[in-house]
Amino acid sequence: MLSATVTLERPGLPRVALARMALVEAIGDLGSISAAARKVGLSYKGAWDAVQALNNLFDGPLIQAAPGGSRGGQASLTPRGTAALAAFRRVQAEMDAALAKLDGAFEADVFWSLGMKTSARNALRGTVSRLAPGAVNTEVVLRVADGLEIVAVVTGQSVEDLGLRVGAPAIALIKSSFIVLAKGEGLRTSARNQIAGVVASREDGPVTSEIRLDIGAGKTLAATITTESADVLALAVGDAVTALIKAPHVILAVE
Repeated sequence: MLSATVTLERPGLPRVALARMALVEAIGDLGSISAAARKVGLSYKGAWDAVQALNNLFDGPLIQAAPGGSRGGQASLTPRGTAALAAFRRVQAEMDAALAKLDGAFEADVFWSLGMKTSARNALRGTVSRLAPGAVNTEVVLRVADGLEIVAVVTGQSVEDLGLRVGAPAIALIKSSFIVLAKGEGLRTSARNQIAGVVASREDGPVTSEIRLDIGAGKTLAATITTESADVLALAVGDAVTALIKAPHVILAVE
């Protein structure tokens, strides 16, 4: 029996697999990330990470949620999320009908797809707003949301290979370990990116802590720092902090 994984793509919007929409649907039905995670067979952390990734990749957040641990946290779909889910349901119905006709006519391995995978903890989609070419490298400014830009420095050859131009979509990939967190105002630093945020969650391990920041517009950043540093900064949910990211540490990708 033939089956397919549906992926939708439209210029200027992210490519999204249908499998992730099962989680969105469950959240809409149950009003809870933890309950939805159990329904689709994900861990709570895996579901929460998927929610954050979807909110970061779409032009507007699909889900409004508050972390409440494995037993709590209310969640609901935004109008954008409801519309996206309805669109995927229509596509799935059409795909099921098409595959029913094809079943038996072709070998299943004829159908395949490729998707981008990355180990970077943060993937933020945006649009190129400015390019500043240099002799070797080019500064690329990516508009992620209103009032939120990320600056990357890449080689001129990379700009050409990726087809980067003003107005073109791109994704900024940032390893969580590349993010430095700071408290206080009036900071003087050489980091090209200084992104204001509020601590949304803190998860401590024996050596390192993952700090997730709400940077506005439904976007988040995850930073990995030592637990000792988190204690020295006395980081707690609700604290205002600044994420410092060097421009050469931002990797750009296109679909």
